[in-house]
Amino acid sequence: MCQVFISADPVLYQSRARSVRLHGVATSIKLENLFWQVLEEIARRDGMSVPQLCAKLHDELIEECGSVDNFASFLRVCCGRYLALQLSGGIPQDVSIPISSLNAGQVLAAEGRASVHELH
Repeated sequence: MCQVFISADPVLYQSRARSVRLHGVATSIKLENLFWQVLEEIARRDGMSVPQLCAKLHDELIEECGSVDNFASFLRVCCGRYLALQLSGGIPQDVSIPISSLNAGQVLAAEGRASVHELH
C-alpha cells in the first residue's frame, strides 16, 4: 500500500511560497507544489489566475465566516474537496466547464451522497 504513496514525485511535496494580494496587501502563501497545481486547474477553469482565485476565495470566506484562521489550510482543503467532488461526479472532470457555471446545490448534494456512502 505505501508504495503507491511513497513513489510520488518529490517535487509534488516540496513547498513553494507565492505572493498574493488580499485586500490590497501583499501576502505570502506557502503550499506544496501539488496544491499549487490543483489551484491552477481550478483557476484556469474560470479564466482566473491563481492569485485572483486566492483573493476571491479569501473574500468569500471572510464574507461567509467573518474571519480566516489558517488560509493555507483552507486552500489545501479546497483542493481536496475539488478532487473528491470530481471523483463523486459533483464537479465534471471536463476542465473546459467553468466551476462558476455549476449549480452549487447540486454539487453539494453530490458531496453529501458520497459522504453518506462512505459512512456505511
